Amino acid sequence: MMSVTSKSIDFFGKNMVCCGCYTVRNYAKVNSKGLWGRGHGGGSKSLCCKRRSTQCRVSSMKIVQPTLNDGTQAIQGLPGLDLKNYSGSPISPAQLFDVVADDLQTLNENLQSIVGSENPVLMSAAEQIFSAGGKRMRPALVFLVSRATTELLGLNELTVKHQRLAEIIEMIHTASLIHDDVLDESDLRRGKETVHQLFGTRVAVLAGDFMFAQSSWYLANLENIEVIKLISQVIKDFASGEIKQASSLFDCDVRLDEYLIKSFYKTASLIAASTKGAAIFSGADSSISEKMYEYGKNLGLSFQVVDDILDFTQSAEQLGKPAATDLSKGNLTAPVIFALEKEPKLRDIIESEFSETGSLDEAIELVKNCGGIERARELAKEKADLAIQNLQCLPQSVFRLALEAMVAYNLQRIA
Repeated sequence: MMSVTSKSIDFFGKNMVCCGCYTVRNYAKVNSKGLWGRGHGGGSKSLCCKRRSTQCRVSSMKIVQPTLNDGTQAIQGLPGLDLKNYSGSPISPAQLFDVVADDLQTLNENLQSIVGSENPVLMSAAEQIFSAGGKRMRPALVFLVSRATTELLGLNELTVKHQRLAEIIEMIHTASLIHDDVLDESDLRRGKETVHQLFGTRVAVLAGDFMFAQSSWYLANLENIEVIKLISQVIKDFASGEIKQASSLFDCDVRLDEYLIKSFYKTASLIAASTKGAAIFSGADSSISEKMYEYGKNLGLSFQVVDDILDFTQSAEQLGKPAATDLSKGNLTAPVIFALEKEPKLRDIIESEFSETGSLDEAIELVKNCGGIERARELAKEKADLAIQNLQCLPQSVFRLALEAMVAYNLQRIA
C-alpha cells in the first residue's frame, strides 16, 4: 500500500506558485496538523494557484475563483496530510460542505416537493427521516465533484442536471434507510424513532418503495442513458447486499473479500455512482469519470469500515442506536472477521448465537482485545489512501480540497 503524503496532496507545494491573481478574505486554513480553522484573522490575502505541471490530461487549467456567501471564504491548503498516521484537530461535515452550502440549501428546499404532496402519510414518513439530522454527505459529494470537474471545461455554474442528480441520490439513500430499518427491526435512527416504529411496517415499506419509484421517474427524465444505467445498478446492488448479508448471518467462515463486496453493494455503490454521475454531467471524459467512480467507491468502503469499528467503540448515545447491533444479529463485520483469525473462542460464542447470558459482551471484548479493531483501522486507511490517489487528476481548487478532507474527516472518526 502506498502512503499518501504531502508530495501527492500539497495544495500550495511544489506544483503551485503564488502570484497574487485573486483575493480571498477570511480564508480557511488546513495545516499539517489537519486543522480546519480561520487563518490570519480578517485580513485580505492575495493568493493564486497556477499549476507548474499538470496531473491529468488537461494541459493547462485556470483555477476559477471559489466563492461562498459572496466570496468571503476559501480554503488555503492541505499540506502534509499522511493518512496512515492521521490524527488531526476536529473536522466537521458542516465545515467540509461550506463551499457548497448554497447548493445544499437548494436541495433541502426541493426534497419535499420532489417527494410529492399527494399522500400526506408518505410525506410524513419522508419528513421523519429527512429531518433526522443526516449529514447530506452523498448530495454534498455530488456538488463537490460537480464543481471540481466543471473547472476542467472552464465552466462556472452547475447545470440543472447536477442539482437533480443530487436530489435523486438523496431520495434513493433515504428510501434505502427506511427499508434497512424494517429489515433490521431497528427502533432508532440517528437517535430518533424510525419510520416503521412510528407509522408501522406497511407504511414504511410503501414509503421506501414510493421514494425509489419517484427517484426513478426523475432519473429517467435526466435523459442520459449512462447515468440511468449507473444509478439503476445501485438499486439492484442494494437488494444484492441485503441478500448476501441475510445469507451469511453467524457464518464465521465469511471472508474479508465477501465482506467488502457486501459493503460495496450496501454503501459504496451509491457513493461511487454519485461521484461518477456528477463528473458525467460536467462533460468530463471517461478517464476522469472513472477516477471519480473509484474515489467514491473507496471512500464508501472506508466509511463502512469506520462505521463498523464505531459499532464497537462508541456508546449507544453516540451511535444513536444500540452498540454492537450488527454482531448481536450475526452480521460479521471487519473487526470480527479479523478477530476470528486469532481467537477460536470467539467462533464458538458466535456460532452459539449468543445463547448464554453475557456471551455478547464477552464477544465484544474478544474483538477489542484480539486486534480486530486495529486491523480494521488499517483497512479503512488503505481504502482512504486509494480514494485520495484518484483525486490527483482534478485541478487544484477548494472543491478538490474538500473532497480530500472528506477522507480525513472519515478517518478522524476513529483517530
